[in-house]
Amino acid sequence: MEIFVAKSSGFCFGVKRAINMADRCASETSGGIYTLGPLIHNPQVVKRLEDASGVYAKNTVDEIVKGTVIIRSHGAKLEELKAAKDKGLNIVDATCPFVKKAQELVTELTREGYFVVVVGEKDHPEVKGLKSFGSTEIKVAESPEELLDMPRMKKIGIVAQTTVPIEKLESVVRYCLLKATEMKVFNTICNATSIRQKESAELARHVDLMLVVGGKNSANTRRLAEICSTIQPCTRHIEVAGEISPEWLDGVQKVGVTSGASTPDWVIAEAVDKLKAICCTPCVK
Repeated sequence: MEIFVAKSSGFCFGVKRAINMADRCASETSGGIYTLGPLIHNPQVVKRLEDASGVYAKNTVDEIVKGTVIIRSHGAKLEELKAAKDKGLNIVDATCPFVKKAQELVTELTREGYFVVVVGEKDHPEVKGLKSFGSTEIKVAESPEELLDMPRMKKIGIVAQTTVPIEKLESVVRYCLLKATEMKVFNTICNATSIRQKESAELARHVDLMLVVGGKNSANTRRLAEICSTIQPCTRHIEVAGEISPEWLDGVQKVGVTSGASTPDWVIAEAVDKLKAICCTPCVK
Protein backbone atom coordinates (compact mmCIF):
# COMPACT_ATOMS: atom_id res chain seq x y z
CA MET A 1 0.00 0.00 0.00
CA GLU A 2 1.22 3.48 -0.90
CA ILE A 3 0.49 6.55 1.22
CA PHE A 4 0.48 9.99 -0.39
CA VAL A 5 0.44 13.07 1.87
CA ALA A 6 -0.71 16.36 0.34
CA LYS A 7 2.10 18.94 0.19
CA SER A 8 -0.04 21.69 1.70
CA SER A 9 -1.10 19.70 4.74
CA GLY A 10 -0.63 21.26 8.16
CA PHE A 11 -1.07 24.73 9.58
CA CYS A 12 -1.77 27.65 7.26
CA PHE A 13 -0.04 31.00 7.76
CA GLY A 14 -2.84 32.52 9.87
CA VAL A 15 -3.03 29.54 12.21
CA LYS A 16 0.78 29.36 12.65
CA ARG A 17 0.77 33.06 13.48
CA ALA A 18 -2.01 32.67 16.06
CA ILE A 19 -0.29 29.71 17.76
CA ASN A 20 3.04 31.53 17.87
CA MET A 21 1.39 34.62 19.34
CA ALA A 22 -0.34 32.55 22.02
CA ASP A 23 2.88 30.73 22.95
CA ARG A 24 4.83 33.99 23.09
CA CYS A 25 2.12 35.60 25.19
CA ALA A 26 2.23 32.67 27.63
CA SER A 27 5.99 32.96 28.03
CA GLU A 28 6.05 36.76 28.41
CA THR A 29 2.82 37.59 30.26
CA SER A 30 1.87 37.04 33.88
CA GLY A 31 -1.68 36.59 35.09
CA GLY A 32 -4.57 34.80 33.45
CA ILE A 33 -4.44 34.28 29.68
CA TYR A 34 -7.58 33.41 27.77
CA THR A 35 -8.79 33.10 24.19
CA LEU A 36 -12.19 34.38 23.13
CA GLY A 37 -13.53 31.10 21.81
CA PRO A 38 -11.09 28.37 20.73
CA LEU A 39 -7.96 29.94 19.23
CA ILE A 40 -8.29 27.63 16.21
CA HIS A 41 -10.75 24.89 15.32
CA ASN A 42 -8.66 21.95 16.49
CA PRO A 43 -9.46 20.39 19.90
CA GLN A 44 -6.02 18.78 20.24
CA VAL A 45 -4.21 22.11 19.86
CA VAL A 46 -6.63 23.87 22.21
CA LYS A 47 -5.96 21.16 24.82
CA ARG A 48 -2.20 21.53 24.36
CA LEU A 49 -2.46 25.28 24.92
CA GLU A 50 -4.31 24.64 28.16
CA ASP A 51 -1.96 21.95 29.46
CA ALA A 52 1.39 23.31 28.29
CA SER A 53 0.88 27.07 28.23
CA GLY A 54 -1.99 27.77 30.60
CA VAL A 55 -4.07 29.45 27.88
CA TYR A 56 -7.77 28.74 28.41
CA ALA A 57 -10.66 29.24 26.00
CA LYS A 58 -13.67 31.24 27.19
CA ASN A 59 -16.91 31.69 25.30
CA THR A 60 -17.60 35.32 26.18
CA VAL A 61 -15.84 38.41 27.54
CA ASP A 62 -18.15 38.18 30.58
CA GLU A 63 -16.32 35.00 31.63
CA ILE A 64 -12.99 36.85 31.84
CA VAL A 65 -12.54 38.94 34.99
CA LYS A 66 -9.03 40.26 34.32
CA GLY A 67 -5.81 39.41 32.53
CA THR A 68 -5.09 38.92 28.84
CA VAL A 69 -7.53 37.95 26.11
CA ILE A 70 -6.25 36.60 22.80
CA ILE A 71 -8.52 37.23 19.82
CA ARG A 72 -8.65 33.98 17.88
CA SER A 73 -7.60 33.55 14.25
CA HIS A 74 -11.23 33.77 13.09
CA GLY A 75 -11.54 37.23 14.61
CA ALA A 76 -14.23 38.54 16.94
CA LYS A 77 -17.33 40.70 16.81
CA LEU A 78 -16.80 44.44 17.03
CA GLU A 79 -18.91 44.57 20.19
CA GLU A 80 -16.77 41.87 21.80
CA LEU A 81 -13.62 43.87 21.14
CA LYS A 82 -15.25 46.95 22.65
CA ALA A 83 -16.36 44.97 25.72
CA ALA A 84 -12.81 43.69 26.25
CA LYS A 85 -11.41 47.23 26.01
CA ASP A 86 -14.06 48.63 28.35
CA LYS A 87 -13.21 45.91 30.86
CA GLY A 88 -9.54 46.92 30.82
CA LEU A 89 -8.31 43.57 29.53
CA ASN A 90 -4.96 43.30 27.80
CA ILE A 91 -5.84 42.43 24.19
CA VAL A 92 -3.61 40.36 21.91
CA ASP A 93 -5.14 40.33 18.44
CA ALA A 94 -4.31 37.06 16.66
CA THR A 95 -6.95 37.59 13.96
CA CYS A 96 -5.70 36.18 10.67
CA PRO A 97 -4.57 39.11 8.47
CA PHE A 98 -6.79 37.84 5.64
CA VAL A 99 -9.81 37.90 7.96
CA LYS A 100 -8.78 41.35 9.19
CA LYS A 101 -8.72 42.62 5.60
CA ALA A 102 -12.23 41.26 4.99
CA GLN A 103 -13.43 43.04 8.14
CA GLU A 104 -11.98 46.32 6.90
CA LEU A 105 -13.67 45.87 3.52
CA VAL A 106 -17.07 45.30 5.14
CA THR A 107 -16.62 48.56 7.06
CA GLU A 108 -15.54 50.39 3.90
CA LEU A 109 -18.42 49.07 1.79
CA THR A 110 -20.95 49.97 4.47
CA ARG A 111 -19.53 53.48 4.76
CA GLU A 112 -19.79 53.89 0.97
CA GLY A 113 -23.45 52.94 0.99
CA TYR A 114 -23.26 49.43 -0.42
CA PHE A 115 -25.64 46.69 0.63
CA VAL A 116 -23.17 44.03 1.80
CA VAL A 117 -23.40 40.33 1.01
CA VAL A 118 -21.02 37.96 2.79
CA VAL A 119 -20.53 34.62 1.05
CA GLY A 120 -20.11 32.03 3.79
CA GLU A 121 -21.66 30.10 6.67
CA LYS A 122 -23.94 32.29 8.76
CA ASP A 123 -23.13 30.45 12.02
CA HIS A 124 -19.36 30.48 11.57
CA PRO A 125 -17.50 32.77 14.04
CA GLU A 126 -15.56 34.45 11.23
CA VAL A 127 -18.79 35.38 9.45
CA LYS A 128 -20.46 36.57 12.66
CA GLY A 129 -17.46 38.81 13.17
CA LEU A 130 -17.58 40.12 9.60
CA LYS A 131 -21.24 41.05 9.96
CA SER A 132 -20.53 43.14 13.05
CA PHE A 133 -18.23 45.43 11.07
CA GLY A 134 -21.07 46.58 8.83
CA SER A 135 -24.74 47.47 9.00
CA THR A 136 -27.42 45.31 10.58
CA GLU A 137 -28.87 44.56 7.12
CA ILE A 138 -25.93 42.49 5.89
CA LYS A 139 -26.93 39.31 4.07
CA VAL A 140 -25.03 36.04 4.48
CA ALA A 141 -25.38 33.36 1.81
CA GLU A 142 -23.60 30.26 0.60
CA SER A 143 -25.68 30.04 -2.57
CA PRO A 144 -28.01 32.16 -4.75
CA GLU A 145 -30.99 30.25 -3.32
CA GLU A 146 -30.43 32.02 -0.01
CA LEU A 147 -30.82 35.40 -1.71
CA LEU A 148 -34.13 34.83 -3.50
CA ASP A 149 -35.93 37.30 -1.22
CA MET A 150 -33.33 40.05 -1.75
CA PRO A 151 -34.83 43.01 -3.65
CA ARG A 152 -33.03 44.80 -6.43
CA MET A 153 -30.38 47.14 -5.01
CA LYS A 154 -28.61 50.17 -6.42
CA LYS A 155 -25.26 49.17 -4.91
CA ILE A 156 -24.18 45.70 -3.75
CA GLY A 157 -20.79 44.92 -2.23
CA ILE A 158 -19.58 41.33 -1.85
CA VAL A 159 -16.88 39.76 0.31
CA ALA A 160 -16.29 36.11 1.18
CA GLN A 161 -15.47 34.06 4.23
CA THR A 162 -11.77 33.35 3.77
CA THR A 163 -12.19 29.58 3.48
CA VAL A 164 -15.17 29.18 1.10
CA PRO A 165 -14.64 27.44 -2.25
CA ILE A 166 -14.28 29.92 -5.11
CA GLU A 167 -17.25 28.31 -6.86
CA LYS A 168 -19.59 29.53 -4.10
CA LEU A 169 -18.34 33.10 -4.45
CA GLU A 170 -18.71 32.93 -8.23
CA SER A 171 -22.30 31.66 -8.08
CA VAL A 172 -23.39 34.39 -5.66
CA VAL A 173 -21.65 37.08 -7.74
CA ARG A 174 -23.42 35.90 -10.91
CA TYR A 175 -26.80 36.07 -9.16
CA CYS A 176 -26.14 39.50 -7.64
CA LEU A 177 -25.27 40.89 -11.08
CA LEU A 178 -28.97 40.55 -11.85
CA LYS A 179 -29.91 42.44 -8.69
CA ALA A 180 -27.56 45.44 -8.74
CA THR A 181 -27.03 48.60 -10.77
CA GLU A 182 -23.52 48.89 -9.37
CA MET A 183 -21.46 46.17 -7.74
CA LYS A 184 -18.12 45.82 -5.96
CA VAL A 185 -16.65 42.36 -5.44
CA PHE A 186 -13.64 41.54 -3.29
CA ASN A 187 -12.21 38.04 -3.47
CA THR A 188 -11.22 37.67 0.18
CA ILE A 189 -10.71 33.90 -0.06
CA CYS A 190 -7.28 32.98 1.29
CA ASN A 191 -5.05 31.80 -1.54
CA ALA A 192 -3.69 29.01 0.67
CA THR A 193 -7.24 27.69 1.03
CA SER A 194 -7.73 27.54 -2.74
CA ILE A 195 -4.37 25.80 -3.24
CA ARG A 196 -5.16 23.25 -0.52
CA GLN A 197 -8.59 22.49 -2.01
CA LYS A 198 -7.23 22.07 -5.56
CA GLU A 199 -4.32 19.93 -4.37
CA SER A 200 -6.58 17.69 -2.29
CA ALA A 201 -9.05 17.29 -5.16
CA GLU A 202 -6.23 16.26 -7.50
CA LEU A 203 -4.91 13.73 -4.98
CA ALA A 204 -8.39 12.27 -4.50
CA ARG A 205 -8.51 11.42 -8.23
CA HIS A 206 -5.54 9.07 -7.92
CA VAL A 207 -6.16 7.09 -4.74
CA ASP A 208 -8.54 4.38 -3.52
CA LEU A 209 -9.12 5.98 -0.12
CA MET A 210 -8.88 9.61 0.95
CA LEU A 211 -8.32 10.62 4.57
CA VAL A 212 -9.07 14.21 5.55
CA VAL A 213 -7.53 14.93 8.96
CA GLY A 214 -8.76 17.76 11.17
CA GLY A 215 -11.22 19.06 13.71
CA LYS A 216 -14.86 18.12 13.22
CA ASN A 217 -15.63 21.74 14.16
CA SER A 218 -13.35 23.08 11.42
CA ALA A 219 -15.27 24.54 8.47
CA ASN A 220 -12.33 24.39 6.06
CA THR A 221 -11.66 20.74 6.98
CA ARG A 222 -15.29 19.82 6.41
CA ARG A 223 -15.15 21.52 3.02
CA LEU A 224 -12.06 19.53 2.08
CA ALA A 225 -13.94 16.35 2.97
CA GLU A 226 -16.92 17.47 0.86
CA ILE A 227 -14.70 18.30 -2.12
CA CYS A 228 -12.78 15.03 -1.90
CA SER A 229 -15.91 12.92 -1.44
CA THR A 230 -17.41 14.24 -4.70
CA ILE A 231 -14.34 12.84 -6.47
CA GLN A 232 -13.50 9.80 -4.34
CA PRO A 233 -16.57 8.33 -2.58
CA CYS A 234 -14.23 6.48 -0.20
CA THR A 235 -13.35 9.66 1.70
CA ARG A 236 -13.18 9.71 5.50
CA HIS A 237 -12.98 12.78 7.73
CA ILE A 238 -11.10 11.89 10.89
CA GLU A 239 -9.97 14.04 13.78
CA VAL A 240 -7.36 11.68 15.27
CA ALA A 241 -5.53 8.54 14.20
CA GLY A 242 -7.55 6.38 16.60
CA GLU A 243 -10.59 6.76 14.35
CA ILE A 244 -8.94 4.88 11.47
CA SER A 245 -10.50 1.45 10.99
CA PRO A 246 -8.48 -1.40 9.44
CA GLU A 247 -11.59 -2.38 7.45
CA TRP A 248 -11.29 0.84 5.46
CA LEU A 249 -8.07 -0.47 3.93
CA ASP A 250 -9.42 -3.77 2.59
CA GLY A 251 -8.38 -3.95 -1.04
CA VAL A 252 -6.89 -0.45 -0.97
CA GLN A 253 -3.63 0.09 -2.85
CA LYS A 254 -3.27 3.87 -2.57
CA VAL A 255 -4.26 6.18 0.30
CA GLY A 256 -4.29 9.96 0.10
CA VAL A 257 -3.91 12.07 3.26
CA THR A 258 -4.74 15.76 3.48
CA SER A 259 -5.67 18.08 6.32
CA GLY A 260 -7.46 21.25 7.28
CA ALA A 261 -5.58 24.49 7.85
CA SER A 262 -5.77 24.10 11.65
CA THR A 263 -4.43 20.53 11.82
CA PRO A 264 -0.95 20.25 13.41
CA ASP A 265 1.78 18.18 11.76
CA TRP A 266 1.93 15.76 14.70
CA VAL A 267 -1.72 14.79 14.29
CA ILE A 268 -1.13 14.12 10.59
CA ALA A 269 2.00 12.10 11.43
CA GLU A 270 0.03 9.97 13.90
CA ALA A 271 -2.53 9.22 11.19
CA VAL A 272 0.22 8.16 8.77
CA ASP A 273 1.84 6.02 11.47
CA LYS A 274 -1.49 4.30 12.11
CA LEU A 275 -1.80 3.51 8.40
CA LYS A 276 1.75 2.15 8.40
CA ALA A 277 0.98 0.01 11.43
CA ILE A 278 -2.03 -1.50 9.68
CA CYS A 279 -0.03 -2.18 6.52
CA CYS A 280 3.44 -3.37 7.51
CA THR A 281 5.42 -2.20 4.47
CA PRO A 282 3.92 1.00 3.06
CA CYS A 283 5.73 3.28 0.70
CA VAL A 284 5.26 6.86 1.85
CA LYS A 285 5.70 9.49 -0.88
